Amino acid sequence: MPLLALSIHRAFAVALLSAACAHPAWALVSFEDVKRDFRSSDTAVLDRNGELLQRVRTDATVRRGQWIALADVSPALRTAMVLSEDRRFYEHSGIDWRAVSSAAWSNLWNTRTRGASTITMQLSGLLDDDLRRASGGRSFTQKIGQTVAATQLERNWRKDQILEAYLNTVPFRGEIVGIDALSRTLFSKAPSGLDAREAAVAAALVRAPNAKPALVAQRACEVLRAMESGQKVDCDAIDMFTSAAVQRRAFDANEGIAPHAARRVLRELRDVAAINRAAPQKGKDTSVRTTLRAPLQRFALDSLQRHLRELRDRHVEDGALVVLDNASGEVLAWVGSSGPLSQAAEVDGVTALRQPGSTLKPLLYGQAIAEKRITAASLIEDSSAQISTASGLYIPQNYDRQFKGPVSARTALAASLNVPAVRTLVMVSPESFARSLRAAGLPLRESGDYYGYSLALGSAEVSLLSLANAYRMVANGGRYGTTTLTVRSPASAADKAKAAAAPPLLDPRAAFIVGDILSDPNARTRTFGLDSILSTRFWTAVKTGTSKDMRDNWAVGWSQRYTVGVWVGNASGASMWDVSGTSGAAPVWAEVMRFLHAREPSRAPAPPAGLVEARVEFGPAADGNAIEAARSEWFLQGTEQPLFALDTGMATDAFAARITAPSDGTIIALDPDIPPLRQRVRFESEGRGVQWRIDGKPFARGNSAQWLPWPGRHVIELVDASGKVVDQRRLEVRGAGVVTKSARR
Repeated sequence: MPLLALSIHRAFAVALLSAACAHPAWALVSFEDVKRDFRSSDTAVLDRNGELLQRVRTDATVRRGQWIALADVSPALRTAMVLSEDRRFYEHSGIDWRAVSSAAWSNLWNTRTRGASTITMQLSGLLDDDLRRASGGRSFTQKIGQTVAATQLERNWRKDQILEAYLNTVPFRGEIVGIDALSRTLFSKAPSGLDAREAAVAAALVRAPNAKPALVAQRACEVLRAMESGQKVDCDAIDMFTSAAVQRRAFDANEGIAPHAARRVLRELRDVAAINRAAPQKGKDTSVRTTLRAPLQRFALDSLQRHLRELRDRHVEDGALVVLDNASGEVLAWVGSSGPLSQAAEVDGVTALRQPGSTLKPLLYGQAIAEKRITAASLIEDSSAQISTASGLYIPQNYDRQFKGPVSARTALAASLNVPAVRTLVMVSPESFARSLRAAGLPLRESGDYYGYSLALGSAEVSLLSLANAYRMVANGGRYGTTTLTVRSPASAADKAKAAAAPPLLDPRAAFIVGDILSDPNARTRTFGLDSILSTRFWTAVKTGTSKDMRDNWAVGWSQRYTVGVWVGNASGASMWDVSGTSGAAPVWAEVMRFLHAREPSRAPAPPAGLVEARVEFGPAADGNAIEAARSEWFLQGTEQPLFALDTGMATDAFAARITAPSDGTIIALDPDIPPLRQRVRFESEGRGVQWRIDGKPFARGNSAQWLPWPGRHVIELVDASGKVVDQRRLEVRGAGVVTKSARR
């Protein structure tokens, strides 16, 4: 060794010894710690079994991919990096003294050399913020500290660990850090597939990350010459290749088969830090495990896109699909849009608010049956109706603009007849139905009175997720539960007991009857025919719906274990062309159901206690034939009867007998300045032979009556000629009214 170099070596060693004594804690981090603490700029959204569904960028400050093992880095890249940055990497112990001496000699004579910083020294600067290079270069203290840290790294780490950590943490260009992000961004491939030319460009970028393409190409050509041992290298070709590569951005911020579900589940977590704490995985990108099933997600997406391609000539481009586990509420598939087929692929059709059409009818009939206003065999008139409302006459129409005459509630629901649904809502009242829908998780923005009787036909806006979950409530015997995209911890015995003790939102008997109706292929024949796409070889209950002007088409239904909801339409709100309930969403619904039950049976639920199965017959229609064929029917205990005819069933009378004023939930405030006898409330009704009851006590007869209000909550009932309650309203009177006992009568 030359005398000058030996002197430099000794002086540097003394400085190192002093720095090591002053800073003994430098570079004590282990390889395992560095690997464990590595964080990708992306979050990997996984299915329930750990399969990758979607990759979402969650750190906008840097671009990192996954931690790549050295064995998964191409030999060409390893060679290029060592030749470019540290030729004697496998020979030195952290400090290349020959390079140090050469650099010192060159500085003495003002000539430029590669520099003396080894890969190990560079890595120590990447791992310790105190040693990180600033814009003005490193200070002398930092250089000494970096050297000490490199010596300690070499003492505690293997060479392959040093090179692996370096390749994963070194900055390349702009925001790109690590070989995985570089390979995917500039070369559209994994690090294992980089060839010699790509490896040379990657190595050149380490030396000059933000240099102009021409300078990077020049450096890459030098590296490639060193790699190819003097063989001729076409530098012009390298220049063209480098210019194209450094401008490429192939590493998409979001890619996979579940983009909308991924965004949803990430929003449910508080922030990225919470994600990092939730599921750190050594050597892998940050991940979040969901409840989704990857094979089901792929099939659902493929089925939806394939069907929408077939409907393209009918002006349909968007769709959405969701699959729920009935028991747990876990989301098993979430397809938010048709992807490349859509002009609004970012819109999540699972959560977007749209008009549900006839898909609200099962919930309406369920409520009417639970309140004993109708039975599944009750006759409801399907004929032209004009209903007086505050804004004028409401005249509902059926889908085919035809009327069927008197039909049973079973037929009316299964065949999706509009006029009977409106007549049923008249009995229930829009406000009462709206309260039930909100309780079932449907996000109605307005009151029931705002929607009026059109609420029976789906005039309110709901999301596919909330609608499917409301159907799941019916599938679960009327018990409501929330949905989840993340795996919940197993419920304790106390939690399960508490959930079981909670009262159902819908009478389980009514829920069973609704499911029985929607699973009855014979009941839907009047509208859908005998050979309907809705009929499956295993037990399912399903309802379709189409909104006004054919803007939305739905199919929602359940099996023994799953609830599936499908929507097709246009995110823009544009109308479809000639898309019916069975040609729009229903084929996708049927395909997904068949996939779910390819190897899994689905059996009809057992009837709950309090149900009676009885044979019923129907009276004659206008043509003398029976209105419907005799059959066995389910009834809430106490509501069964053997014959349903126009004079005994709930047909015209059920529609006519109703309270028209006041509205349900009215609050009356008594004014102390007005004489009590002048503060009367007027009751109005429609129907023949009716009488009024207040809080269970007879009050008056006839279609109108005046009541002297008394403070408190009251139930006003309208009773028909047979003594049966056909309608009711709840009122609250506030204020300290003082009247005599006789005046209150």
